[in-house]
Amino acid sequence: MSLRRELREGVLVLTIDRPEARNALDAATQAALIEEWRRFRDDDMVFVAVLTGAGEAAFCAGADLKELGAYYRSMSPHQRHERGERQPGLGAITRNFDPRKPTIAAINGACLAGGLELALACDIRVAADHARFGLPEVCRGILPGAGGTQRLARALPLGVALEMILSGAPIDAEAALRWGLVSHLVPAAGLMDCALEIARRIAANGPLAVRAARDAVFQGLSLPLDQALRLEQLHAEPLRQSRDAAEGVRAFVEKRAPNFTGQ
Repeated sequence: MSLRRELREGVLVLTIDRPEARNALDAATQAALIEEWRRFRDDDMVFVAVLTGAGEAAFCAGADLKELGAYYRSMSPHQRHERGERQPGLGAITRNFDPRKPTIAAINGACLAGGLELALACDIRVAADHARFGLPEVCRGILPGAGGTQRLARALPLGVALEMILSGAPIDAEAALRWGLVSHLVPAAGLMDCALEIARRIAANGPLAVRAARDAVFQGLSLPLDQALRLEQLHAEPLRQSRDAAEGVRAFVEKRAPNFTGQ
């Protein structure tokens, strides 16, 4: 199986398991990811997902180039465009799909081309200290077409993003941390511990509040501040009347951990 699935107390861990192909996404892995992300979205008892790759050489090398040529030859440009407008993107989350729950990329090695686009589609990124990041598509005469030109320019200072996109040159893990592409940099042996610690902290919170806060952030990014602040209140007000909010207050007063039910 090219995708491993594990549940750990409300946290889903997905591992792309094709180390011999630098964890590139072939059709079978893409289909498995689509199924798993939909399952994650629809399961109210799973609160956070961690995505990683097998081994320490690569997080993901993007689409499997052995299959990519056949895919492009199978359809006209117009057919590919129409299909792209309807189908989930690379790794199922780069386009036309939002799980509406937090996702964490645990980047265990080279994170290049579609692999970086997949990591950028995750909400939080942590990396091993030997990881590398890049979008080398222009070196092959194409451009990053799974969100790279859009998400990298939003994640990094524009000049840094443009240098990466237009030169195709990679950056190392220290630069990724310095520019905010990743939030934590750890030795490879501690990578999953780091990702799971963040996931557990999120999963321990009120699920309605986490989802609403995430929605507020992403929906507000493209709005002027005054409109975004109004949007924030639209998300915040219903939560104040929820059972989880009442439980949170009680737990604080009683100096105990809250028991959230998602209601």
